[in-house]
Amino acid sequence: MRIIGGKFKGRRFNPPADKWPTRPTTDFAKEALFNVLNNRLDFESVKMLDLFGGTGNHCYEFISRGCSDATYVDKFPACVQFVRKTATLLGIDEYLHIFQMDVFRFIAAANDRYDYIFAGPPYALPTIDSIPDLIFEKKLLSPDGLLVLEHNPHHDFTGHPNLQEVRNYGQTYFSFFTDQFPEQTAP
Repeated sequence: MRIIGGKFKGRRFNPPADKWPTRPTTDFAKEALFNVLNNRLDFESVKMLDLFGGTGNHCYEFISRGCSDATYVDKFPACVQFVRKTATLLGIDEYLHIFQMDVFRFIAAANDRYDYIFAGPPYALPTIDSIPDLIFEKKLLSPDGLLVLEHNPHHDFTGHPNLQEVRNYGQTYFSFFTDQFPEQTAP
């Protein structure tokens, strides 16, 4: 795993290999995703949320590029321990909020709004298709915010009213969702 941009560009980390419970996004797919995000986001002003955070790689990329408010959620103790250790090693503890809990419990209890949400669930998770609806029902995405859901070709969100576009890199798909109908404010 390596950080591909920002002040930590080129830094490599090796999560423990024994019984590691995650499937990290490939460097190829991550680099392609961040090429898209570079044109859509001002990393320094983004409040971001990483669901199914695994190695924490997505948070490290954002913080490396200037984000000062990143939230990481994963239920696996080994993942959380690795992220805490890496955050300390990088000196980014103050920018990274770490939650060791089930993502669906986190969503149900959350009351913050985020400018960017990344969800990289295990591809075999039977409830992947419910994730965008849960996020929009809880209003976790800020107006003009962006939700990116990583999945494989077995999931199709074409009919979702908030789907903006889909990009694929081999067997890795990124579906981009926006709040197309932001809340109306009274004049």
